[in-house]
Amino acid sequence: MKSRRMVCISVMIGMIFLLSGLGFCEDKGATPEGAQMVEQIGQGKINWSIGYIEAKGIAGPPDSLIGKPGRARAAAIRAAEIIAKRNLLEITKGVRLDSTTVVRDFAIESDVINAQVSGLVQGAVTVGEPDYMSDGSVEVVVRMPLFGDLSRVVMPKILERKPEAVTPPAPVAPPGQPVPAQVAPPPAPAAPAPEVYTGLVVDARGIQARPAMSPRIIDENGKEVYGAMNVEREYAVQQGMSGYARDLTAAQSNPRVTNNPISVKGLKTTGPGRSDIIIATANADRIRAASDNLTFMKKCRVMIVLD
Repeated sequence: MKSRRMVCISVMIGMIFLLSGLGFCEDKGATPEGAQMVEQIGQGKINWSIGYIEAKGIAGPPDSLIGKPGRARAAAIRAAEIIAKRNLLEITKGVRLDSTTVVRDFAIESDVINAQVSGLVQGAVTVGEPDYMSDGSVEVVVRMPLFGDLSRVVMPKILERKPEAVTPPAPVAPPGQPVPAQVAPPPAPAAPAPEVYTGLVVDARGIQARPAMSPRIIDENGKEVYGAMNVEREYAVQQGMSGYARDLTAAQSNPRVTNNPISVKGLKTTGPGRSDIIIATANADRIRAASDNLTFMKKCRVMIVLD
């Protein structure tokens, strides 16, 4: 009996350490609060750095319950939660998926996606305690993850949009003339081994870039450097295709890009949503130079710094 009790205690202690370890993995300190990318939208916000959507609702008790404080307060809380989730659904449907699409677009196209998104919103949890106001009304805040289940609903359609490879056209000779033969250039001297990076940090400050669930990094020739074509689905689902921050140092030291990221400057944005970022072709070539760099892109080890 004594040995069985010791085993149970050991298991409980192990569980405590495991749970505390999981909490550490989700440590919000990975991106300091002042450097977090937070979009304020209507009655709520999207925290792109930590990865959640939040909305508030305010409601008062019905007149029929005036003079019955206990029941009135409970009714006000329920009404505030309904309003908060209604606001949360509106914010969620406005989340940018890429530079041309928001969640609402997919929900309109598919009744299944619309129902799934609505179901996720209904499962949102209340954050903190209700805020009771002097007039008897109550404010409630609800929150749901930006990634995970929501990504699992919309990411398959995003990944369907992988761009096709572009093949340069063959040279065309004027009528009556033979096609000129392709002369091979002389062999170039051996180049030094390309550097292998552990992540990518794009400084997109000053170009009015905006966050999205599926951003793209493009070179000056319009060729995609990073996007849906590079990632493994499960990484994109669980943590998003990119992390976001408002501070370059915080982004460069974020565990997401580990210890040797390459940092590049965003030159401008493209697309109506302004979430596709153009970088210098020379920087794009540095990233493409080593095939090992595909590994960090597959794992979504990308941080984007915004204003």
